[in-house]
Formats: sequence, C-alpha cells, structure tokens
Amino acid sequence: MTAIDVRPSPDAEATGPAVAAALRTIDANIAEFGERYPGDTTVHGRYRLRPAALGLPEGANLGWTTSFWPGMLWLAFDLTEDEAYLAAASAHVRSFVNRVERRIDLATHDLGFLYTLGCVTAWRRTGDETARRAALSAADHLLTRVLEPAGIIQAWGDLDDPRQRGRTIIDSLMNTPLLFWASQTSGDPRYRDAARRHAEQLRDNILRPDDTTFHTFYWDLETGEPRRGETEQGNSDDSCWARGQAWGVYGFTLNYRYTGDDSFLKAARRCADYFLAHLPADRVAYWDLEFTDGSAQERDSSAAAIAAAGLMELAEQLPNGPQADGYRAAAAGILTSLISGYSTAEDPHSNALLLHGVYDKPKGVGVDEGTLWGDYFYLEALTRATCAGWSDPW
Repeated sequence: MTAIDVRPSPDAEATGPAVAAALRTIDANIAEFGERYPGDTTVHGRYRLRPAALGLPEGANLGWTTSFWPGMLWLAFDLTEDEAYLAAASAHVRSFVNRVERRIDLATHDLGFLYTLGCVTAWRRTGDETARRAALSAADHLLTRVLEPAGIIQAWGDLDDPRQRGRTIIDSLMNTPLLFWASQTSGDPRYRDAARRHAEQLRDNILRPDDTTFHTFYWDLETGEPRRGETEQGNSDDSCWARGQAWGVYGFTLNYRYTGDDSFLKAARRCADYFLAHLPADRVAYWDLEFTDGSAQERDSSAAAIAAAGLMELAEQLPNGPQADGYRAAAAGILTSLISGYSTAEDPHSNALLLHGVYDKPKGVGVDEGTLWGDYFYLEALTRATCAGWSDPW
C-alpha cells in the first residue's frame, strides 16, 4: 500500500455535528421536494427541481441520479430510526415502479444505481414485495444490455446507436450489485453470471497497467475483442478522471464481496493506492488526478466522498491488520476534510450536503457545485463512521 498521511478515525466531535447538519438539510429538502426529484447538481449552490423532459413535468423520475435522493432518506432512517424518514423514503417506491412498468428512460446501465437504492433497499428494510418485483424487472432490463460475444453491459443509449455500441464505463462496477442481488433473491444464476463476466472485462481492460483507469472503453461487437479506451468527463483519454478512479475503488471491492474472486480485491487495492498517492494536501481530489495543489483546477468533493465510503468497505474486506487500518485511516482523513472544508454545515444558503463537486468539467456541466451522488456517498460515509455493524445497501 502507498504511504499515506495516517490520521485517527473521525470521532463524535466531528461526525456527530456533521450528521446533525446533514439531517437538517434533508428535513428542509423533504419539505421542498417531497416525492419529486432535484436536479443532478446544484445551480449556484442550490438544487432546483429536475427539469421537465420526455413529456413529463419538473421533478419527474428521469435520469441516472434520482435514486440518490431516496437513498439519502434511507440513510437518514438508518441513522435515526425516525419513522418520518421511513415514510418519506418508502413514498418513492411507487415512482420507481411506475418508471420500470412504463419503460421510462431505461436505456442505461445505471438501472443498478436507480433500483438498488430506489427499490432493493426498500425491500430489504421493509419487505415491500412491490419494490422487489420492480427491482427484478429492472435487472431484466439490464440483462438486455449485455452484448455478445464481449459479454459487456452497454453503458448508454439505444443499443443500435453507432456512437454508443460496445461502450461501457467504469461507473458500471457500481451497477452490478443489482444483478448479484437479483440472482440471490430469485435463484436464477443468469444475473450473477452476467455481472461477473462484465466485471472481469473491466478488470482486464478498463484498469490500465499503471493502476489508472479509463473512463469508458469500447469492444468490437463482431469479435468481442477490446478496442480502445476514451474519456467523456476526464481531462484526456490518457489521464485519470478522479471520480472514475473512486468508482473503481468501491466497485471492484463490491464485485469481490459478491464473488470472492481475489483478482477483484487486487484491482480495488490498485485503484485505491493510486488514488491516495495522487491527493492534494487536504485529501480531497481535484476533478482529474493529474492535477494537484497549485493547478488552479476545481476539486471534486463527490470523488472524495465515493472514495471514503469505498475505502471503508475495502478495509472491511481485508483481514484485520496494518493494511486494513491504513485504508480506514485514509478514509477518515478524507471524511474529516470533507466535514471541515466542503460540507454546507455553515452555509444556510445551500440545500446540498457537500459543495465543490464537479459533474462534467469538459462540457462545463455542474462545475464547482453540489451533486446528488456526492451528497449520498458523503452521508453513506458518515453512516459507516457512525453506525457500528451497519448493513449497506449495495
């Protein structure tokens, strides 16, 4: 493991007030948004309703990030056991049921994000059979995106779109848990087998020999052979997009947890060690890991939040000892920095939990703003640090 700045775990003096501040913001957002959905990112520090699209009104369940809102509500319930959060979280199930039944905006690998947090968590927490059926239906839709002979799950768009054909992305490692869960709950091995094969392809191709990751990767659909890596949101095809590397830390760890395949654990550690070795002084990554202090580039607090949660999970998958302790200390250092320098605890204007995130710098989208996924993983990291023995949704 790369040498890191070892710091103690964040204690109650830090995490307690941070959780309380996050819950106050969530309470206000329940009043503002209710069963509707905020946008992917803040605008000048505040979330607005998700824009109308596809003939649906503002705040409709569209896009890849909507489940992070009920995901935060489930976390709030886990943190407090307050029935008000349970009711607020459960109320979103019908929107996700409607989305999959009406086949609204399903042409994405992000069905994993959407239905793990939107429905699988509801079933696990409350036994909601409607949520379980909707999540299984989403898993069925995800299987239709498996492209042979490569055996990869296409990331975006219609399967006949020539620009998207044969492309997958590193984020997809966080979407395979829906398929692993579907096999566990249904007894059908097809979901598990597809998830594992996809993860193996990413292990062998999207993770580069120098331990960095491509954002996206293409396969030849006639032969199944790997073709090339590219970026959509990183600084260049050959740089290391920070959020993608964080997805690699967490995603490869989860695929190890489901399969027991040590090669996934090794891949997760490679991603983690590179990520940690390329952090600035305050431990919160710039939006691409080729940048560091003095670059005048923006940070991506969402990459830091994902990495903190992923490092905590990675430590849990290792034997007790110096290596696991090192990853826990690294996660604690990142989380402490997010609490002290990036949270909105002292910012009454913002309705995000974290500021200074980046969605897509090359396209100028959501730059130096709050992000729904950053807020979710920040709260997940706080939950992991606060609740001993907590059962995560993945």
